[in-house]
Amino acid sequence: MTITDSETTGLTGRWRDAATPRDTAKWIQRAQEVADILVVDAVERDRANATPHEEVRLLKESGLVTLLGPREHGGAGESWETAYKVIRAVSRGDGSIGQVLGYHYLWAWAARLVGTDAQISAVEELYTSNNFLFGGAVNPRDSDLTIREDGDELVYSGHKSFSTGGQVSDLTVLEGVLEGSDTHIFAIVPTAQPGIVFANDWDSLGQRLTESGSVDIRDVRVDWASAAGFTDRVFQPLTYNTLNVPAIQLVFANFYLGIAQGALETASAYTRTKTRPWPYGGDNKAHASEEWYLLDGYGDLQSKLWADEALLDKAGAEISAVLHAPREELTERRRGEIAVQIAAGKLRIVEDGLEIATKVFELTGARASASSVGLDIFWRNLRTHSLHDPIAYKKREVGEFVLLNQIPEPTWYT
Repeated sequence: MTITDSETTGLTGRWRDAATPRDTAKWIQRAQEVADILVVDAVERDRANATPHEEVRLLKESGLVTLLGPREHGGAGESWETAYKVIRAVSRGDGSIGQVLGYHYLWAWAARLVGTDAQISAVEELYTSNNFLFGGAVNPRDSDLTIREDGDELVYSGHKSFSTGGQVSDLTVLEGVLEGSDTHIFAIVPTAQPGIVFANDWDSLGQRLTESGSVDIRDVRVDWASAAGFTDRVFQPLTYNTLNVPAIQLVFANFYLGIAQGALETASAYTRTKTRPWPYGGDNKAHASEEWYLLDGYGDLQSKLWADEALLDKAGAEISAVLHAPREELTERRRGEIAVQIAAGKLRIVEDGLEIATKVFELTGARASASSVGLDIFWRNLRTHSLHDPIAYKKREVGEFVLLNQIPEPTWYT
C-alpha cells in the first residue's frame, strides 16, 4: 500500500466519529494506530524518498500534532511524559515520521522555553487552533543566522545545513545572533514565504522522510515584539531556558527505542512465519521458533529493550515534571541531574538499538536479507540519526557525574 489522497482519507476517516482520547493510554493507542498505518508501506515510501505531505496529514488528522496544545484551543493538554511515549509508538511504524513529530513537539514548546507569557499564549493558540506543524532551522554546527535591526523589525539571513520538517512545516523556528553583539534571538515565523528557500537536498542513508535538507534564510522579517523572551529588547535568562537540549535528546532516544522495537517486532514476525529451522545441528526442530539459539537471541535482545524502556520512561517522567512546573523553580543542579539521566538512556539505546538492528539478520536467516523484506530500514534509520552528536561525550557526562559529582554545563548538545 502507498499512502495516497484517497486512501489516506479513508484511513484517517476512522477517527472522524471517534471520541477524542482523554487519557494517556488512549493517546498512546492512537499513536499505535498511526504506526500500524505507516508500517504497511514504510519501506516503499523510504525508497521513494518523497516529501511526506500525506504522512504529516495523517499526524494532523489523528490529533497527535496538538497533543501538547492547550485544551481551550482544541489541543489534548497532555504532558511531555505522554509525548515521549507517543513519539516512540509512531517510530515503531516509521522512524522518519516519529522524528518529524518529536521535533515538532520540541519546537512547539519553544515559546514556553524562552518566551514571555504573552508570547506563549499567542503561539500556543496559533498552532493549536490551526493544527500547525513546526520545523526548525536551528543547527548549531553551522554559523548562526545573522540578524540586523531595521527599525522595529529584525531581519534574519543565512544558511542552515539541516532543517527537519522543512517543506511539510507550517511554522519555522529561527535562531540567530544580533549584529555587533553576542545576543541570540529565537523567533517563530510562517514557513510559506519567499525568504525561506529549501534546497530539496536531503538524501541520507536513513531517516529519509524527515525533510531535513538545507535551507536559505533570505531577509526574513520579524517584529521585535516577537523576539522570544525579550521585553523592551532585553532578555531575562532562566535555567529553564536551557531545557531545550535535554528535552530534544530524550526525543532522540525515544524514536531510537521505537525504531529498535519495530526492528525486533518485524524480525520476530518473520522468524515465526518464514525462517526455516536449521537441519544440521543434531537437535533438529520442526519450527525455527523452537531453535534454542533463536530463543536465546530474541530473549537477550528483548531484555535489553525492556531495560532501555524503563530507563527512558524514568527520565521522561522526571523531565516532564520540570517542563510542566513553574519555570522559575528549576535549579542548575536539577537540570544537570536530569541531563545525565537522559545521556545514560540515550547511550544505552544507541548501543542496544544498533546491536538489535544488526542481529535481527542472524535471527531471521539469509532470505531475510532480501530487499523486499526491508529489515535494513531499521539499521539505516538508527545509524543515521545516532550520529547526531558523538555518543562518547554522553558516556563522559555520565562518568563525570559518577566519579566527580559534576553536572554537565549547558551547551547546544548537553
